Amino acid sequence: MIQLGREITSELQIASTREWLVTNGIGGYAAGTVAGLLTRRYHGLLIAALNPPLERTLLLSKLEETALYNGELFELSTNQWADGSVTPQGYRYLEQFELEGTVPCWSYALADALLEKRVWMQQGENTTYIYYQLQRGSGPVALSVKALINYRDHHSQTHSHQWQMQTQSVAQGIRIKANDTATPLYLLVSQGGLVTQHHWYQGFELGLEQYRGLDDQDNHLHITTLEVVLNPGDSLTVVASTQPQANLDGATALLERRFYEEMIRGELDVPASPMPPWIQQLALAADQFIVNRPLAEEPEGKTIIAGYPWFGDWGRDTMISLPGLTISTGRPRIARTIIRTFARYLNQGMLPNVFPEVGKLPDYNTVDAILWYFEAIRIYTAATQDKELLEEIFPALVRVIDWHRQGTRYQIHVDTDGLLYAGEEGAQLTWMDAKIGDWVVTPRTGKPIEINALWYNALRSMERFAQQLGQPQQVYRDMAQLMLEGFQGFWQPTQGYCADVIDGPEGDDLTLRPNQIFAVSLPLVSGASDYPALLTDEQQKAVVETCGRYLLTSYGLRSLSPDDPQYQGTYGGDQVKRDSRYHQGTVWSWLLGPYVQAHYRVYKNPQQALSLLNPIASHLQAHGLGSISEIFDGDPPFYPRGCFAQAWSVAEILRAWMDISQQQS
Repeated sequence: MIQLGREITSELQIASTREWLVTNGIGGYAAGTVAGLLTRRYHGLLIAALNPPLERTLLLSKLEETALYNGELFELSTNQWADGSVTPQGYRYLEQFELEGTVPCWSYALADALLEKRVWMQQGENTTYIYYQLQRGSGPVALSVKALINYRDHHSQTHSHQWQMQTQSVAQGIRIKANDTATPLYLLVSQGGLVTQHHWYQGFELGLEQYRGLDDQDNHLHITTLEVVLNPGDSLTVVASTQPQANLDGATALLERRFYEEMIRGELDVPASPMPPWIQQLALAADQFIVNRPLAEEPEGKTIIAGYPWFGDWGRDTMISLPGLTISTGRPRIARTIIRTFARYLNQGMLPNVFPEVGKLPDYNTVDAILWYFEAIRIYTAATQDKELLEEIFPALVRVIDWHRQGTRYQIHVDTDGLLYAGEEGAQLTWMDAKIGDWVVTPRTGKPIEINALWYNALRSMERFAQQLGQPQQVYRDMAQLMLEGFQGFWQPTQGYCADVIDGPEGDDLTLRPNQIFAVSLPLVSGASDYPALLTDEQQKAVVETCGRYLLTSYGLRSLSPDDPQYQGTYGGDQVKRDSRYHQGTVWSWLLGPYVQAHYRVYKNPQQALSLLNPIASHLQAHGLGSISEIFDGDPPFYPRGCFAQAWSVAEILRAWMDISQQQS
């Protein structure tokens, strides 16, 4: 589905904005640009998760290939240097780039010869395969491959050029240790001879880090050179791994990878209507975010990486993403494991917002992660009828409700009107969580609308769970009923939409934001089930129309109306500028899923609702190839920004398409 020709690959400015991603299911990844240019500190061929799913460490930065064919030298790599020069310019020989599933494939035209290169990772290991095949030619190609390595956190950069790393010859390769306590890196090859080097390449210019106002230069160590001769039809396998041994038969390793991806496609619950290729591609993208989080009491534990390249696993993102990444893709067993894994982290009725790196405790500064947990459980149990899991976790869910009734961290508590209050000075508890020093950009202290829609949803879910288990349910019904009148306080008849927050320290916040869409999209809230709706049919229609008129773009909903004086239409600059604009007009693609579902609920027109997703199919050809970006500029042409692959973006688009398509059938 994703295939780029010379109109893209030969244009450096374009080819360097298309990024590819491969992952290993334990938090490690490899990523780069179609052009081969390093533009981020996060680009590399092996970024290993040394303490899965975190402690992600750049080990193999890149391979610099030079091909000698019929007496002509072809330098196939591309680098930009601190002085602005671009050399070599290997992108000029790139005839085609293609994603085969999630496996990137480069085709280099060397006169009448064609050299292909593929990259993928071994599932469950910090192991990357780089596989070369000489598909055609009138003679042999002498291939020289320089390996550039590093040993740093993927968030940082290396400025040293005196660092001496230790090397040792092993069978079919070398073993490298950055220091005495470092995890070894093994570079293994299927053929050819390795010559040890030790030369620092200095001054790689990282254009996207410069755009983000960050340190924009990096150094990498040339540690070894491989020399090999390939005849037409020959192949070469290079493996970078933290394991001392690997399968050096690249053809069989590639078949294993393709079999794994076919299994993922095969698990899709195909509706009666034809499934477009871009939806199948998203199912493969969905798998990239699901990773292991082993615990002593849950050794097979799993979690969800919020976004590549820089996010780890976040409680809120995991729960929002879980239904789309697992239930919609026909993988409920993974959903079950994640639900059980996160049950271990419940504390004072809350789930962690973020899991930090080694040696630190989780942060519980989120009001909605636990509320999305209820929705994830509801969707899972509705799909599987798994009464055993429900019985296991129900007592913990009861305690969650009790904590919210009596009050927990950050003044989170049920008020006398049944609505949920949350927030205190200096805290950012909702998904609009940007904070710059002590400045919370969108504090939303009080009673945020989506938090209360989710709270009502959680109470109705508990009512349903209790009924299924034969447990007392009246308390949850009564609490939900109390909310019905209180929730009408959000409706603003003169504006024709809902307030974003009510009963805050400075009164009601009437800012036009997208959070009200959840009062229409959540089934237990909108009247799509047996429970009373929080808003009337006329109010729901007005919410969808207003969001459509002022907030909807091709790729998602703006976080703030362009008519607001605080609106920011572009996203970029240093961290202060970026964070101050993050929720002040920036488009969030994950919100497109709830909007489409709300549109379908109001208008009952599946074709129109699904047509709103069509621009995403084209977006898969840009930014993060085969995946969906985190955010976009609020102003046209809506350039993609942020993470080039975001879990909840992929999840909510998938879920909206699958849900509506299945209801059609």
